[in-house]
Amino acid sequence: MRKVLVTGGCGLIGDHVCSGFLKKGYEVVAVDGQYSDYNEGKENFSFYEAQPHEKGKYADVFEKNDFDTVIHLACTADNDFGHIFTEKEIKENEACNSYIYRFAIAHDVKQFILISTTQVYQMPKTREPLREDDFIKPITNYAKLKYESEQTMIKDIGRAKGMMVAIVRVAPVYTKKFCGNLEAKITDPKDNTKFVYRTGEYGFHMCCVHNLVDFLLTFVQSAEDHTYSGTYNMADKNLTMASEIIEYMKENHRIGAILQRNPPNTSISAIKNMIGNKEQKENYRFLDFTRILTNNMFDISKASKYCSFRWTVKNTK
Repeated sequence: MRKVLVTGGCGLIGDHVCSGFLKKGYEVVAVDGQYSDYNEGKENFSFYEAQPHEKGKYADVFEKNDFDTVIHLACTADNDFGHIFTEKEIKENEACNSYIYRFAIAHDVKQFILISTTQVYQMPKTREPLREDDFIKPITNYAKLKYESEQTMIKDIGRAKGMMVAIVRVAPVYTKKFCGNLEAKITDPKDNTKFVYRTGEYGFHMCCVHNLVDFLLTFVQSAEDHTYSGTYNMADKNLTMASEIIEYMKENHRIGAILQRNPPNTSISAIKNMIGNKEQKENYRFLDFTRILTNNMFDISKASKYCSFRWTVKNTK
């Protein structure tokens, strides 16, 4: 029986990742700063409590277990943190990465997967899909933290012989119960009102958590050597339209009146006002009104070899 370590394994994403691997017959060890009862009582599941900075506790986890795969979710937004990610959170959690990577090398882990974010990209002015080798320009604190995690991993274990090392850049996630990222796309942060431009015929590239789980399951089963190493974009097959978000929120969550507005002001002066915005830096759900209608997508053709992307906002569970 193959054994998987999931750091941050008791948060929103971690709960579902652990559950998916348990269903496929893996032995799963979750490490997190706080416990979740999502997988409580399930066969072959165990939990260790450890904060990201508690190196000794992580060392103990590696000593007691022989892991085939590590899925590094710790310090992932929507997992253990709120939508505000300050310098304090960065400093408290950035120390985790380097020793996690060293432990993985020392204990001959065969596969190491880092969950990162699509926020690391510089969003283009065109509607060309963003590919894994496109220009990087993290703006939010959260994106900067994840990009540093990527760079540290590449430096520390990217060349480890025999170890498959992958970075998965995930678009903003959602499930039927978790709609924070979806709701942010139709919410004005200034007054918390819900709004839509015209009839909502514009969209955002989101990621259903179940698509991510499906990808990880198939990828881990297939990735046998370093030829599978690399960076993979992860998002739904299609854009999630603003009109679909509104319909989804009405069906599954309480939502007030939706205000119809004119398209946003994309003048040069309006764009300049966005530069250096503190809220944009600290709030990883920040809604940039100057880009709301651009319909940017991420190229997921590389990940499509392993995942059918069957989940959408219309059938998520």
